[in-house]
Amino acid sequence: MKLLEVNLKKKNVMKHKKSGKQFFENFASKASKAVGSSYAFISALSIVILWAVCGPFFDFSETWQLIINTGTTIITFLMVFLIQKSQNKDSLAIQLKLNELVASSNKSSNRLVDIESMTEEEMITVQKYYQKLSELSEKEKTLQTSHSIEEAEENHEDKNPPSRKPAERKPTTAKKTTAVSKKEPASKNTKKTRQ
Repeated sequence: MKLLEVNLKKKNVMKHKKSGKQFFENFASKASKAVGSSYAFISALSIVILWAVCGPFFDFSETWQLIINTGTTIITFLMVFLIQKSQNKDSLAIQLKLNELVASSNKSSNRLVDIESMTEEEMITVQKYYQKLSELSEKEKTLQTSHSIEEAEENHEDKNPPSRKPAERKPTTAKKTTAVSKKEPASKNTKKTRQ
């Protein structure tokens, strides 16, 4: 009986923590959107103009200056945290979308799915690989030499196979045109570095 009560208490505590966290996420998201609107800018500008107009009535005293300094400092301090929270969530969503794109492509390297957890040295190694690919593509005289229509059609067929069972799927071989065969050493290099 006591074990059941302890489990129920733990569930209630977790539920309250989760609801508090969810509340802050929703609040941060809505506040960031509201502060980024044109109405918020017009409101802030109106407050600054009103403050400036009130200056002569307060003889431009230190108290008059302190009001705007204190107000803007507090608002800026709080907004840093709200904006950072919403940016963290947006950044995570973008990373997940990019991970899905990389993972869903048959021809992309799966090492890129979790690239944000790599060390800086590992990222530099990956960057050098893509710089080399870019250099190889710059050597080509036209865009058509790097890919052919046949390759595009084959890629489309790979991604949208006819209704066959997965076991019946035939391995595909790339059709090379004379222009693409010039770039054959780059494709060998690509196969070595991809998983």
